[in-house]
Amino acid sequence: MQLNVSQQMKMSQQMKLAPRMIQSMEILQLPLMALQERIEQELAENVVLEQSTASETDQTTDAAPTEELPRGEVEERELNAGGEENNASDFERLVEISQEWPEDNYTSGSKPSSNRMDDDSDRQHDVMANAASRPQTLHDYLLEQFHYFDCDPLAREFGEYLIQNLDHNGRLQSSLPEIVQVFGKPIPLEQAEETLQMIQKLDPPGVGARDLKECLLLQITEETPLHDILRTVISGHLDDIIQNRLPLIERKTGYSIDDIKAAIEQMKTLNPFPGRGFEEEHVQSVTPDLSVEKDDSGKYVVRLEDEYLPQLRISRRYTKLLQRNPDQATKDFIRKKIESAKWLIESIEQRYNTLKKVAQAIVDYQTEFLDNGPEHIVPLKMQQIADQVGVHVTTVSRAVDDKYIATPRGVFALKRFFGGGTTTAEGEEVAWDIIRLKLKEIVDNEDKKSPLSDDALVEELKKHGYNLARRTVTKYRQAMNIPSSRQRREY
Repeated sequence: MQLNVSQQMKMSQQMKLAPRMIQSMEILQLPLMALQERIEQELAENVVLEQSTASETDQTTDAAPTEELPRGEVEERELNAGGEENNASDFERLVEISQEWPEDNYTSGSKPSSNRMDDDSDRQHDVMANAASRPQTLHDYLLEQFHYFDCDPLAREFGEYLIQNLDHNGRLQSSLPEIVQVFGKPIPLEQAEETLQMIQKLDPPGVGARDLKECLLLQITEETPLHDILRTVISGHLDDIIQNRLPLIERKTGYSIDDIKAAIEQMKTLNPFPGRGFEEEHVQSVTPDLSVEKDDSGKYVVRLEDEYLPQLRISRRYTKLLQRNPDQATKDFIRKKIESAKWLIESIEQRYNTLKKVAQAIVDYQTEFLDNGPEHIVPLKMQQIADQVGVHVTTVSRAVDDKYIATPRGVFALKRFFGGGTTTAEGEEVAWDIIRLKLKEIVDNEDKKSPLSDDALVEELKKHGYNLARRTVTKYRQAMNIPSSRQRREY
């Protein structure tokens, strides 16, 4: 056995981001509502940070204008940690806030808002008062019905267990033998099957099914129109229906194409996901971070929607306490909290300026979109905006992430304005969104008795000046959920 000891020198270059730099980038990336939550969290955790009303901000601004951070200095600097020099100079000024700045009046916010509510507690009370109550779940609804069945305790307990094992679609998540095995109590498979059949009789029709086929069959009764044909085609030809192979179903069943089409239309009235009606509807409330309107000269101008962002300031109580020369532990604690609060205020101010500059540059590029609609969007890359604004492309990416802008044509995600494109036969650059709109138009106007194949779609697009490969057309057709030509065919 031989042991060797050696020394090696290795040089490597690494970029490490300070926690404050990371925090600043996180603040930039936060959408409006998330930023509001972050501010509320900081207000709860940092004792020296407090919220001021609009009227107080106006008074303090008038009383001590020299203590405000000048807007011009912030306006010309971006918040970023990338680039050739790691943008260290951009963050030096953020480190400087740990030095002896005036403590009495360090206030956040882009500008005082005359419409800001003086009493935020009233607004929070209104939110709680208008909060929706907890809706009845599918499991609650089924358990309520199941308790009316007259069955022995073991079957009742197993039935409740089965109901709890239904997914949000109302179907069993595992096979019945697997559920019996993990139930915890011995129950004959025959009794388990009988219990499942009881659940399958509950409302809504189709619950308790083990797959799509059983779910649809459970909803067919003797009163259902074309119930015989429906049971036949669903039991043995569901995949053929999905693939639109109606002639094959005709040959195998003996039913006419017209009868099969009528049965399929009737099948569309059945619910493949009976449990989804009990899902709580999570309607995502989009709160625009920005809005854009035309000014008197006809130019689109961006402004931030910061109506509900609290105005922040450093508590005078703690700055005065610091001036009384307390013990070292108290002094260190207060200074640390003040430094953290100033850093947050500065980061919010930087977010305001960076986001506004980036959004204005995007709007300037996409004027045709705002004037004439989505079909006039122009190809735009984040690097173009980064070059125009003078920031790193990662800053643009963070600035537009999960941000929305209210325009005269509706509310759009800022990322909606970015996208590549292709060149037409005439040499004109066209955005992919326009290609997709043209593809949808061609498919909508095709002869459904003889729908266009992907090769034919390529030729049709070429007639409009768009030279695309077949695989590209197929990719966009699938991304737009447009079925294949066989599935689009009408018999």
